[in-house]
Amino acid sequence: MKPILIDLNDYVRTGEGANGASYDHKTDKSVMLKMYFHNFEAARLELDMAQKVYASGIPTPEPGDLVTDGERIGIRFRRIEGKKSYSRACGDNPERTEEYACEFARLCKRLHATHVDTTQFENVKDRLYALLEKNPFFTDEQKEKIRAFIADAPDADTAIHGDLQFGNSIFVERDGVRTPYLIDLGDFCYGYPMFDVGMVYLTCKLNDEEWIQVQSHMSKATAARFWDAFAREYFGPDADMDAVEKEVRIYAGLKTLIVERDTHRPMPEFRAMLEGTVY
Repeated sequence: MKPILIDLNDYVRTGEGANGASYDHKTDKSVMLKMYFHNFEAARLELDMAQKVYASGIPTPEPGDLVTDGERIGIRFRRIEGKKSYSRACGDNPERTEEYACEFARLCKRLHATHVDTTQFENVKDRLYALLEKNPFFTDEQKEKIRAFIADAPDADTAIHGDLQFGNSIFVERDGVRTPYLIDLGDFCYGYPMFDVGMVYLTCKLNDEEWIQVQSHMSKATAARFWDAFAREYFGPDADMDAVEKEVRIYAGLKTLIVERDTHRPMPEFRAMLEGTVY
């Protein structure tokens, strides 16, 4: 895919994440742009993944084409007017956190009940094995034990977002009805849903106050309320929440492989979820 040359002056910046910034076209309301800061290959992979996910019927903005401003590379999508992320919604209306969390949980349950063509997507276990192999911060002994835990985890052919958290889902509300969408699909794969739910837990419960305020637009206390409501809706009101949290914390710890890949530094606050359990 050869990127199409664009003039970034035709767009207005609307937001920023860890890997890039988002823009809306100034005159064409049907176009939005995700421009990566530096990783060209990640943009190509995300576009390919977004096209496959969209074709599978999972609710996500329709992907367009690969573009460049001459320095960076990005992806154009069909713009969803009036969108808001669940993290921003909770930050703006913390009194509605439980409502938003339950809605997000229902979207996640729908995602995790979606069977995918396993010839088109990667198994989450293979994804984690590859990340573990490249990780420079775990010892060989720790890697062996983590690899064994991953191998023993249940198998499934259902969808996994790969970076599932309240900032990677948006909704649009019209006439009192909210329609949700999943975004940022670069780590999409398939497998046991707890590999996904672990990221929800990590985002809500393990990040520090400053990170949550800056990245998720809410207080740590609000994020913790989000998790509590999410877990009750996702696992059911009769679920043993202590047992749920005990299992989910381990899968949250495994997400350090993705976080350390992106930050290039060890994350002891997340690794702690593996200590005394996996190794």
